[in-house]
Amino acid sequence: MAAQKKAVVGPLVGAVVQGTNSTRFLVFNSKTADLLSHHQVELTQEFPKEGWVEQDPKEILQSVYECIERTCQKLVELNIDISNIKAIGVSNQRETTVIWDKLTGEPLYNAVVWLDLRTQPTVENLSKKIPGNNNFVKSKTGLPLSTYFSAVKLRWILDNVRQAQKAVEEGRALFGTIDSWLIWSLTGGVNGGVHCTDVTNASRTMLFNIHSLEWDKELCDFFEIPMDILPNVWSSSEIYGLMKAGALEGVPISGCLGDQSAALVGQMCFQEGQAKNTYGTGCFLLCNTGHKCVFSEHGLLTTVAYKLGRDQPVCYALEGSVAIAGAVIRWLRDNLGIIKTSEEIETLAKDVGTSYGCYFVPAFSGLYAPYWEPSARGIICGLTQFTSKNHIAFAALESVCFQTREILDAMNRDCGVPFTHLQVDGGMTNNKILMQLQADILHIPVMKPSMTETTALGAAMVAGAAEGVGIWSLKPEDLSVIIMERFEPQIKVTESEIRYATWKKAVMKSMGWVITQSENGDPTIFSSLPLGFFIVSSMIMLIGARYISGIP
Repeated sequence: MAAQKKAVVGPLVGAVVQGTNSTRFLVFNSKTADLLSHHQVELTQEFPKEGWVEQDPKEILQSVYECIERTCQKLVELNIDISNIKAIGVSNQRETTVIWDKLTGEPLYNAVVWLDLRTQPTVENLSKKIPGNNNFVKSKTGLPLSTYFSAVKLRWILDNVRQAQKAVEEGRALFGTIDSWLIWSLTGGVNGGVHCTDVTNASRTMLFNIHSLEWDKELCDFFEIPMDILPNVWSSSEIYGLMKAGALEGVPISGCLGDQSAALVGQMCFQEGQAKNTYGTGCFLLCNTGHKCVFSEHGLLTTVAYKLGRDQPVCYALEGSVAIAGAVIRWLRDNLGIIKTSEEIETLAKDVGTSYGCYFVPAFSGLYAPYWEPSARGIICGLTQFTSKNHIAFAALESVCFQTREILDAMNRDCGVPFTHLQVDGGMTNNKILMQLQADILHIPVMKPSMTETTALGAAMVAGAAEGVGIWSLKPEDLSVIIMERFEPQIKVTESEIRYATWKKAVMKSMGWVITQSENGDPTIFSSLPLGFFIVSSMIMLIGARYISGIP
């Protein structure tokens, strides 16, 4: 019997999408942008103490290898020749901080995840050193001083992990965000691995000057970070190195973008004023501001959108960042157990069609944009005896939409031109109840692409377009047309505004729960509430204890 012929397919590009909850590898046809195959592996998150979020860098790396191998197996089963994969792009969760030993390849500590709050005391101490009339950190980086970004996470590791301190002293330590750890490892690791990052990821560290596009000595001195452990900064689209192992050995890694920049590219937002909102673990609204830095007056970040080649100009974006979006669904599943799978929340919410006055503020990691309020904590309010798990599920979905409304309003005020529609992507956009709620709460149409893997597509596009690869054209006339599903508002503006106003009332109640934490994660000041509150609370607890014990 004659051997079966391989399917004829144009040049292919692979994309590693390393997220907070999972890792994926996807393969696209560079001529049609069609997704041919993919594989996904869910990841473990560790919570050693309240407010601490960690991941194992070796588990993350192994998940990448597994996804690549399994996707290649699926392609072979589809009779597609994997030698047609000509390039690989990397997209990653941003800010998450890794430090490792360049001689052994071993991590010196777990990855400290972007959501982690342990560095709040560090942030408070550093903020006292910034002159009120010269916030050089924000003017150079576009970022507020916050637990969110890498510099304070790295500072915490260097202050608290003796193994890391010793490696720095002996010149063995390397620092990077997840992209740096992966590219170094995939291109050889201890045997000549390339220690690099791209401008989008560098811009999230608080050590990178977004104007000069270089590591900034003043910032590194301020955070007391040795510059020799930092990766080289490259553009988002050039050959960094070659895969040194596995089914795709020898294939160039030629694209790198932080996940939100990758989604911006994947949504074809190349023109000034174009924007997208991604619903993942968090929620991130980015608006392309072209070649100029636009600084927000309403709580948004200024960040690097992309740089599509070594000699190409940089493009910037305004960003609204929400810490908890999809993570609230995972919390309902894993912590409360009211759903068994993430998909079940749509059914629960659909069965009631309302939160019945219940509001959920999922400030598990404080509040990000537009508040930047680390003292906030999650609350569910407006509960009655009628409230069921269905109403809480509905309120959880609504919370994602309300948070998006807040950052969209801030974006409208900064840009001066209101959005006429919102382009969306990310795993949560498969939830039709969520998408309709979002249109209702924003009161503008929501546009969802038929192919929602825009983060992976963006990483593949920049990898395929890199000099020396040249199999994916980014010229406007060559870009694929995106087919969109449209969700129109279905409620009156007055109802939308009443619900939004009540949400903002709930947000105010979420603030001031935890003001300060010690470096070991233990709260030292529990609340900004007045002393009388604690006195009354203590009396109630004492009376309750006496009543339970039968003491008159």
